[in-house]
Amino acid sequence: MAHHQRYHHPLKKGVEVIVVEVNNKRTRPKLLSLLFLSLLSCGLILAPLFLNFLSHFSLLYSFGHEDETLFPEMDLNSPLCSSIPKGTICCDRSSNRSDTCLMKGDVRTHSLSSSIYLYTSRNITGLIDYVPSLNKEGEEGEEEELQREKIRPYTRKWETSVMDTIDELHIISKRENSLNRRRCDVHHDVPGVLFSTGGYTGNIYHDFNDGILPLYITSQHLNKRVVFVILEYHNWWFTKYGDILSLLSDFPPIDFRGDNRTHCFEEAIVGLRIHDELAIDSSLMEGGKTIQDFHDLLDRAYWPRIKGLIKDEEREAQLNSKEMFSLPPSSKKLNKPKLVILSRNGSRVITNEDLMVKMAEQIGFEVEVLMPIRTSELAKIYRSLNSSDVMVGVHGAAMTHFLFLKPGSFLSKWYH
Repeated sequence: MAHHQRYHHPLKKGVEVIVVEVNNKRTRPKLLSLLFLSLLSCGLILAPLFLNFLSHFSLLYSFGHEDETLFPEMDLNSPLCSSIPKGTICCDRSSNRSDTCLMKGDVRTHSLSSSIYLYTSRNITGLIDYVPSLNKEGEEGEEEELQREKIRPYTRKWETSVMDTIDELHIISKRENSLNRRRCDVHHDVPGVLFSTGGYTGNIYHDFNDGILPLYITSQHLNKRVVFVILEYHNWWFTKYGDILSLLSDFPPIDFRGDNRTHCFEEAIVGLRIHDELAIDSSLMEGGKTIQDFHDLLDRAYWPRIKGLIKDEEREAQLNSKEMFSLPPSSKKLNKPKLVILSRNGSRVITNEDLMVKMAEQIGFEVEVLMPIRTSELAKIYRSLNSSDVMVGVHGAAMTHFLFLKPGSFLSKWYH
């Protein structure tokens, strides 16, 4: 007789294991069949979990070296793919906000085919199927494709409608001895970071939330030794944010579509990492960087221009010095707390804004009314807000300028 006892595995919820006790030798064939079916059932239960893991963690590693494993030991506080061996591609698709891929080795761009190639001599087996290339006659060629990944390098992954407008890149690994290996036109001895300024770019909130902050998160640890390769490049975007970009990279950016040369890197990051809405998670940052460190970066970016503005004003004041000295002492500016009102027209406007200004002045504030537009110089806005004690405005994209406030300031945000 065979006695069957069922119990739940303590380490894997929902997996049922059958234990068989055998008392009769004649039952052995049936029991072996039952054991085989049980193992097969468990395999079918666990297979989707394993495949789902692989879909989020796409990895190309070599099995030809004894000192390397498929899943090397990694810091749990570091993002996936933060460190990989040379000659490999690793794509982290675990976030619902963005995908990122890291390539290390002989990396070469090909903008005409929207492709980034990695040529490797590593002996890849087990994970990637052999994919031969086809020549013009449709016959198999000698060029071996080891891995192909697709990525849209923009940080709103969950929003299908906007992601469909973002250019897609193909990341391809091939054998180092490929016959069609592309010649390097420009060789860079620093890493490249590839990202898109498409989507909602042009809206101040999305410029910072989807672009500038993720770019800081992704590249600040490289200490300016990085080249930015930009899809859907806009001259106005670089002009507007050039002061910030100059503190993240010592090199001019590359227009991926507009520059058809083959750019070669020893390492490339495709896509930007993002933590949360206008936020930095210090536990995920090298050196524990925080939003305060990002604010310090803005300080360094804008104060050279602000100092120039101050000097211009001082020169103008000297020309009008006689008029200033002729004013009675009571009319000179007093040291008052400063309140800045972010004004807007159209929807969500403050209907009694004039009355609000008068009331704030009566209380004792120095009041400044700002109405930022797309062409506003950010250094001037930064100067106004960074010198203020209170910022007031109605909910909307313009409130993103709260990033310019100095620590200890107050923000009053009204909802329509």
